[in-house]
Amino acid sequence: MSAKKVELEHRLAGEQQTLALSLRALIRNAPVVCRGEQSVREAVAIMHEHGVGSVVVVDADARPLGIFSERDLVAAVACGADTQCVAELMTRDPIALPAHAFAYEAALAMIANRIRHVLVTDDEKLFGVVSERDLFSLQRLGLGELTTEIRLAADVPILENIAAEIRKLTRLLVEQGVAAEQLTLYVSVLNDRLCQRVLEVVRKRHQWEQISWCWLGFGSEGRLEQTFSTDQDNGIIFTAHDGAAPDAVRARLLPFAREVNEALDACGFRWCKGNVMASNPELCLSAEEWRRKMGGWLEKWEAKALLEATIYFDFRALYGDATLATDLRRWMLERTRAHSAFLHQMGKNALQSRPPLGTLRDFVTEDAPDAPHSIDLKGSGVRLFTDVARIFTLAQGLPQTNTVERLRAAGPGSRMSPADIDATVDAFLFIQRLRLRHQASQEELAEGSANRIDPDKLNELDRHTLKEAFRLARKLQQRLALAYQL
Repeated sequence: MSAKKVELEHRLAGEQQTLALSLRALIRNAPVVCRGEQSVREAVAIMHEHGVGSVVVVDADARPLGIFSERDLVAAVACGADTQCVAELMTRDPIALPAHAFAYEAALAMIANRIRHVLVTDDEKLFGVVSERDLFSLQRLGLGELTTEIRLAADVPILENIAAEIRKLTRLLVEQGVAAEQLTLYVSVLNDRLCQRVLEVVRKRHQWEQISWCWLGFGSEGRLEQTFSTDQDNGIIFTAHDGAAPDAVRARLLPFAREVNEALDACGFRWCKGNVMASNPELCLSAEEWRRKMGGWLEKWEAKALLEATIYFDFRALYGDATLATDLRRWMLERTRAHSAFLHQMGKNALQSRPPLGTLRDFVTEDAPDAPHSIDLKGSGVRLFTDVARIFTLAQGLPQTNTVERLRAAGPGSRMSPADIDATVDAFLFIQRLRLRHQASQEELAEGSANRIDPDKLNELDRHTLKEAFRLARKLQQRLALAYQL
């Protein structure tokens, strides 16, 4: 093992408690602020007085409106606008997180958005600012170093090696007990960056103009819930600016999509046996074709339409023109919310899988290939939560795709108390953690056993907690059944 790798692993091991701190705990000083009507000169004077490189612009109720930084100052001086109101030159809609969010969420937000500050709010009012300097140690973790290596990778073979390093470091984090929510975000962000760099590298070998396109992630990738054992679920949405027919545009994009799918397979994202990939002509569609496809599912209630909806309704933009995905989601939510009969059928379909608990509250096991006397933590575990959370958010027209975010956003509208929401989220994350721990313990992941564990091999505490997690899954399903009279 290289000295660099050993040093990195030691730093990872020593800083996990910091990653789990709330942002509230990181705030040491009151935020430096100014009002939008103040001039650029006044804002600069405030920055100079406090020795900071930026100031948060707030309204009369202390709600953040934007950030004015040294970069904005340079632009203002360049155009001779230093006497204008700061609100006219600030950077609007800054990234903000609630005070109860964790430090790792701020680090991920900085990396994902390439920013140096994250605002911290409490009841929508500005509470403080977390800077890159505050999270400097986090930025020097594997997350920051690996994203830099990914960004600099010149070809697919280099990315293959980085993908292997990601899997090794993720196993290390599992062994060190990093929380499941944090860990799946860690995996998903790095996988996003890897996929985006693959797209950039392959894109250089394909030329086209007058086409707006966006690479979409579906399933667990769309939900930001990837684990070690994951295959590809992706597609393309496009629109032609020169009036070209969809078939003609598709013919140009499919060779590119095929090469990307092959590169991702080489990087460890298995070729999807169900062909849920962008190189499938049925998943490389114009914006209008995607609307027709999704609209068709809403009018049909057969098993195939319901299954496809559970995969594709969790889509997320990964690369390209994200407005195409945003517009499609807005269109989809307007229609799914109005199709209560379809949601009713989705509910019936979701209740076909039940928690593996017997009448005496012991586990109900199966003898699966390569996994005798086992329970399926994916199909009979996390799926129970993801299916219900999806239906609740679609019914309320909410845009979230991540299961935890869906439960927290849709829970109140589904008459769940804050305590019930917290308990349900904890149950989901416990099962996720067991999946990750099980997968991390195996050098070679057999497809049939990657999500299956023998409950008799768990310690007493884990057995008890897993039973309680399944009990909460059953309670969540009962809530769904009551809502749709199932």
